[in-house]
Amino acid sequence: MFPQIIEFLKDKDILLLGFGREGRSTLEYIRKYLPDKKITLADKNPVSPDDENVETVIGECYLDCINEYDLVIKSPGISLKDVDIADRAKITCQVDLFLRYAPCRKIGVTGSKGKTTTSTLTYMMLKEAGVDAVLIGNIGVPVLECIEKVNPDTVAVIEMSSHQLEFCSCSPEVAVFTNIFEEHLDHYTGGFTGYVNAKTNIARFQDENGLFIYGEKSDIPQFVDLSKIKSEKLPVSDETFDLPFDNEHLLGVHNKTDVCYAFAASRRFGVTREQAVAAAEKFEGIEHRMEKVGEFDGIIFYNDCIATIPFAVLNAVHALKNVGTLIIGGKDRGLDYSSFVEDLLNEDIDNIICMPDTGYKIGRQLEEKNAKSNILFAEDMEKAVSLAFENTEKGKICLLSPAASSYNVYKNFEEKGAHYKKLIYGYSKKEG
Repeated sequence: MFPQIIEFLKDKDILLLGFGREGRSTLEYIRKYLPDKKITLADKNPVSPDDENVETVIGECYLDCINEYDLVIKSPGISLKDVDIADRAKITCQVDLFLRYAPCRKIGVTGSKGKTTTSTLTYMMLKEAGVDAVLIGNIGVPVLECIEKVNPDTVAVIEMSSHQLEFCSCSPEVAVFTNIFEEHLDHYTGGFTGYVNAKTNIARFQDENGLFIYGEKSDIPQFVDLSKIKSEKLPVSDETFDLPFDNEHLLGVHNKTDVCYAFAASRRFGVTREQAVAAAEKFEGIEHRMEKVGEFDGIIFYNDCIATIPFAVLNAVHALKNVGTLIIGGKDRGLDYSSFVEDLLNEDIDNIICMPDTGYKIGRQLEEKNAKSNILFAEDMEKAVSLAFENTEKGKICLLSPAASSYNVYKNFEEKGAHYKKLIYGYSKKEG
């Protein structure tokens, strides 16, 4: 007998949209049970799957075939913003299929910022309590790679991006929505409204037995109609629970709030306050998220490349408290940085190093307003790191926190952060 998900898929004419890691894992999972099923694969880039039963549609017009199939399994990074979709119900993704068919309990975590930290802490708290738990989703593990490892006693903690949620028709038992800011506006029809609608799918399909946890001090109530969500609602802030943990990797109000989100979610599955604190104290940080690179030439370097919006940058500055140099800049997505400029004018930061594209715009505005910080312009990361070593006072922090995405130069924020760290190591050896 086939698993329920395969029963759903076996008689449908399927289009796999995108053939990155998730698309490959989808094909691999289907092939385990349906080795001879004819499947079509569409991708903008040339792909050649080693599978005689896969037909490919390649090139700039690869999305034109989307309405010709019974079911479209979409990879998260592909935008359907300008595509005429005849029936949205025919579009799904791995996360949607997992929510519908995985035989386990589920906690979903989304939000503009704090998803990965909250998901990881939730998982760690469950494990601390001896719960059979898995950590999957946007954190880097395609969910179908885990579907056969779970059972009715397993709790799956699923980090969910807006891209993964956009075409979901099912919600997890527990939904955590940390906060909402302008992000990915070029991906959705309706811009920010489309982005919010996608995020809201995390709770939209819950019933009265579900739990919706959201940021009490966030703008979520302003943009999400809470009256239409049927589940129990729990607003959470850094003050919701008394959790006296001590961990240098969880500095600042935003990280304390993430700990509270995680406890609010995990206590439904038996986690105690003491177990939550123990897990928080074991948390070792996550790469590119207020990550301490180390001390070099008397300067303490931090990598916060995940900070792609001003709110996240200011959180890091306030949490670290000793920032002598801030490096900003990345792809211009049309965000309004005027409030961020005003905030930076009031911060006690010695140097602000500005990189293309947004950094240049922000830097010029700061100069026009006679900022007390030393405004420096760097054409690339190599120059930015060089300026940081030359200008940062010993004993102070140099923080890379871009307030923008990395796509103007890098494949993603991970590549940008890795380059930053490599340059620091190299420059410190050169100086030594």
